[in-house]
Amino acid sequence: MILSTTEYLLLALYLSGLLVLGFMRSRGDSSSMEEYLVAGRRLSLPAFVATLVSTWYGGILGVGEFSYKHGWSNWLVFGVPYYLYAIIFALFIAGRAWRTKFYTIPDQLEKAYGRRASMAGAFFIFILATPAPYVLMLGVLCRLLFGWPLWLGTSLGALLSMLYAFRGGLAAIVRTEILQFLLMYAGFAVILIFALHQFGGWDFLKTNLPPLHLTWHGENSPQYILVWYFIAMSTLVDPTFYQRCYASKSEKVARNGILLSVVCWMLFDFMTTATGLYAAAILPDLANPVESYPQLAVKLLPPLARGLFFLSLLATIMSTIDGYAFLSAITLGKDVLWKIYGRGEEKLATRFSRLSLLVTFMVAVGMALWSQSVVDIWYQLGSLSTPALLVPLAASFSEKWKMSGYWVLLSMLLSAALAGLWMVTGINGEYWLGLQPIYPGLAVSATLFVLYHLQRSSLVAK
Repeated sequence: MILSTTEYLLLALYLSGLLVLGFMRSRGDSSSMEEYLVAGRRLSLPAFVATLVSTWYGGILGVGEFSYKHGWSNWLVFGVPYYLYAIIFALFIAGRAWRTKFYTIPDQLEKAYGRRASMAGAFFIFILATPAPYVLMLGVLCRLLFGWPLWLGTSLGALLSMLYAFRGGLAAIVRTEILQFLLMYAGFAVILIFALHQFGGWDFLKTNLPPLHLTWHGENSPQYILVWYFIAMSTLVDPTFYQRCYASKSEKVARNGILLSVVCWMLFDFMTTATGLYAAAILPDLANPVESYPQLAVKLLPPLARGLFFLSLLATIMSTIDGYAFLSAITLGKDVLWKIYGRGEEKLATRFSRLSLLVTFMVAVGMALWSQSVVDIWYQLGSLSTPALLVPLAASFSEKWKMSGYWVLLSMLLSAALAGLWMVTGINGEYWLGLQPIYPGLAVSATLFVLYHLQRSSLVAK
């Protein structure tokens, strides 16, 4: 074990605090759909920012892996494109989403395109929201902290992260994520302060890092970097953003909350990327770069400060697991099972969502153990789901640009199928015609969108 007894007690106190916060009684009836799914639509601005920032930043060990291997380009790949699309969402979608008073993205798809398109969209959202990469990171961290095998760490960690969501829904998740938001920043502030004090700043990094770590590309090809700007379009279909907008108490909270969250992400990205650079400079020969942050903490930090940093890692990961597991579960429970078997009874939507958390748990753990690469899971899920959802969902807000239900269903299925087939052709990251899988998927979706509107224009002209 790498921590002292006092530090393990600190971890136990944190986990106990999560359960206490998670199982506190909500103001409303947690069996009602509005209370369970969108916290009674009463999120304030501070709560909105804390829960969105913490839920959307769970890939902390993946960020450590990438910044350890590629340096500053981490910010260009996993920061900038997501800021841009989050700002677009805030300015053009957040208000519209809030005004619908819906619960989920498939509600929007059903209103615009009908039941079949909604069901297909629910499938892709379930895939996109699956917390598998974050479950994998939690398993890796538990293996390091407790010596557990990966399957045990992923299983127990994921189960604990989902317990309070099962009981209290979104309101319970928000309460726990306010604490986790504070811990995220505190831990990385501490490790950067110690790194600066012991090793110095820019001059130390410049002297001890490979030169390519301080370039914009970090050895990656321009096409590889560009593909992440397309994968980052998943921000525009990310169910986290929509759910938090549906749950906010006003349109202004929804819009400004996202803009403030972008500022918070920029600060946290600076902290995490800088920490990754210190890890690469201080520990240049790590066998597993996924462990760069934990290994740096073990080498650099004294007791208690080290415990706080591990709390920060746990909080960052667990806050994302509970948020995405809940979204995945309500997509399956409310948008599929309830619409088929619910018979219009509102409380059954909550019941089906709770049961679907068990399915989400099994899927996430299975995917994590099968892939064992955080970045690969992000890449695969984003490449499949983004082409299927992006154009139909964006068009659904406009009577002028939306398509028919048949064309939307065709677009979703063909674009995802082509992206999936393209992915299968990949060997060691090289794909047919040198194209990343998301490009042909998006091309099919855009082509069908154009063809539909050309056809409709010709019929109107006649």
